[in-house]
Amino acid sequence: MNLAFRGVVDDGRPRLPGSLHVNRRLDRWLRFDAQGFVTISPGKVELGQGILTALAQIGAEELDVALARIRVQPAATPDSPDEAVTSGSLSIQESGMALRHACADARRIFRSVVAQRSGVSLDDIVVRDGEFCAPDGRVLGSYWSMADAGLLAVEASPEAKPKPAAERRVAGTSAPRRDLPDKVFGAPRFVHDLRLPGMLHARLVRPSSRGAVLTALDQGALPGGATVLRDGNFVAVVAAEEHHAEQAAERVARRARWEERDTLPHESALEDWLRSAPRETSVVTERSAGTPQAAHRVEQRFLRPFLAHGSIGPSCAVARWDGATLEVWTHSQGIYNLRTDLAKTLRLPPENIVVHHAEGAGCYGHNGADDVALDAALVARAHPGTPIRLMWSRAEELGWSPFSPAMLVEIEAEADAQGTLLAWRHQVTSNGHSGRPGRGALPTLLSASMIADGFEVPLSINPPLAGGGGAQRNAVPPYRVPALHVGMHTLQAMPIRASALRGLGALVNVWAIESVMDDIAARAGEDPLAHRLRHLDDARARDVLARAARMAGWETRAKREGHGFGLAVSRYKGTGAWCAAVAEVECAERVFCRRLWLAADVGEPINPDGIANQVEGGAIQATSMCLLEAVRHDTRTITSDAWERYPILRFPEVPEVAVELIARPEAPPLGAGECSLGPTIAAIANAIADALGVRVRHWPFTPENIAKAT
Repeated sequence: MNLAFRGVVDDGRPRLPGSLHVNRRLDRWLRFDAQGFVTISPGKVELGQGILTALAQIGAEELDVALARIRVQPAATPDSPDEAVTSGSLSIQESGMALRHACADARRIFRSVVAQRSGVSLDDIVVRDGEFCAPDGRVLGSYWSMADAGLLAVEASPEAKPKPAAERRVAGTSAPRRDLPDKVFGAPRFVHDLRLPGMLHARLVRPSSRGAVLTALDQGALPGGATVLRDGNFVAVVAAEEHHAEQAAERVARRARWEERDTLPHESALEDWLRSAPRETSVVTERSAGTPQAAHRVEQRFLRPFLAHGSIGPSCAVARWDGATLEVWTHSQGIYNLRTDLAKTLRLPPENIVVHHAEGAGCYGHNGADDVALDAALVARAHPGTPIRLMWSRAEELGWSPFSPAMLVEIEAEADAQGTLLAWRHQVTSNGHSGRPGRGALPTLLSASMIADGFEVPLSINPPLAGGGGAQRNAVPPYRVPALHVGMHTLQAMPIRASALRGLGALVNVWAIESVMDDIAARAGEDPLAHRLRHLDDARARDVLARAARMAGWETRAKREGHGFGLAVSRYKGTGAWCAAVAEVECAERVFCRRLWLAADVGEPINPDGIANQVEGGAIQATSMCLLEAVRHDTRTITSDAWERYPILRFPEVPEVAVELIARPEAPPLGAGECSLGPTIAAIANAIADALGVRVRHWPFTPENIAKAT
């Protein structure tokens, strides 16, 4: 979510970079202490993407201090800047550029004070690891000696000037990830590891199916003296020991009686439901042009089912209620947004709620982290003064967290005899892709709809295209085409709760666009690479595509039985990072992706190694998604609530991945976390078509779905 989506408009104040514009006080972003350290306080959070390391590099660079002096304070309300949600590959653009400007301004302020006090010209003062030095080597002062002077209790100045690219030495070089040592060596770092004195453990008993109503709950003894909390359809058990809470939840589930009804479309009728559900229709973009008679016409439709996040670690939260104030520890991606919906659900003033971010399992999208925070809060409210730790089960994580919505994309494209594009029509059908908390009149948290005095489940929404889009993300093809129409059907029924998953609609739209481009090239007898290059006016898109093709040896690739090569390119959201992918697949008893070559352009690279991690990680997750993953459901419940029924890529199946970055240190930095997913999926689909001569149009790319296209 970017600042435009947050509703930031021209407020008459001088524009400051990123999130600094709406969090203008410098002391909200950083502080110095007399022991020689700098604490930076971003509002973005660590999700396993390495963002805190990159932000520390930016701070060290602009302050001219050693990277080891930078400490990063985890986000918490109300002290941290409100940077909305850590999502959309926007952290460097929003938080990084805010921090760069804030630190440059802090350096300016402190140098000015030193110049005034010492009489040394401002231009002659240099900063060496936090010390202000005169030309003759004298130390005139330091950040640490003036730490208590209150110099940062001001608004940032638009006049601050960060260093030019040529002078950067820390930002732009690879730095070790700060969060990894604890994770590798098993140190207690996650919210799951948090233990508070007197803490109790809770587990939930979810309804037997979607829309089920609890009609009876038989009483009886429970292991470890566990107790039961019921509030409408919300049922929790609480015990002193975690294993007793788990056992008690299983026993209570057997005692509960539910009135059930059909509320879901059956997975076998998903496309029919997408076509028949009530909808609102809108035009994303269009332009018309007189076009000559087409020699080639391609009509294709692409269907993707609901997808789960498949986080390895289930969602977890800790909450404590003292009778007036609620305190929550959570791995939410948006602590202020979560606080807003907690306040609505619990009918509390927001200032009575403190939300601390604590790291959890990687999510890359809106999983159950916010929901479990409310669950813990509801139990804590019934146990004043006692910390409550609540962790979801695997079945809850796979069955009840928000899903990426099912999508249908239909494309009609026309080209002349040489394959030159003449017209393109692209229609997207989907639920909204954002059901995150804190954005609407009603809370979106799962249990808010289950408690006795609960709320209706609001429809998920699509951010506007200017804010990155949702279902329509990357629906506008990057290629030169005279006549274009992109439309969107936003479904007004949401039987399965939908929200953001890494990449949102880009995954399906890029797959669809790049598949059609390959088909047009094949009909015109043109190489897929050459076909794309002559339709691309974007020089940076051309560069990443050419680089990935060169990495893979595209021109000299050898055809082998059962193997295929495919390529794809996109600029994420049309405004973010560029990425191109080449995939090699082997089609045996099922499809295996054996190798991936990826080239990315994220503008200025802050931490090149971290960026490569993100591009590679996105490609591997995308491989798992398109080859294996689909939410399974009947007309009442999600049936893929265990790994056996929701398979993900296993380590022996991970492809060999090569990543190269096209560094542009003078260009604005862009996020890397999501740019590789769409091109990877599309390249794999095109490689399957190359290997089998069959265009896969149903996700996942399993033998059964490939057979539907033959």
